[in-house]
Amino acid sequence: MRIDRYLHCIRLVKSRTIAQALIVEGYVRIDGKRAEKPSDSVRVGSVIALPLRDRVRVIKVLSLPQRRGPAPEARLCYEEVEP
Repeated sequence: MRIDRYLHCIRLVKSRTIAQALIVEGYVRIDGKRAEKPSDSVRVGSVIALPLRDRVRVIKVLSLPQRRGPAPEARLCYEEVEP
């Protein structure tokens, strides 16, 4: 799944446009490597690091969502990892 779509579907960002801006500006890392473009792939088990709300969030991908569902459903797709 595309990283911009994943961040939007799990409700970490309000829109894919915001996710794309974070990625293009170089703020998002996937498995320790900087995400080069919004179409970079995310797989189950990937670790994503990005700055949100004045702190760095590190999350591990548990599953890939089929849609942007309600928040409780979105939280099942990832787990927080301490940086």
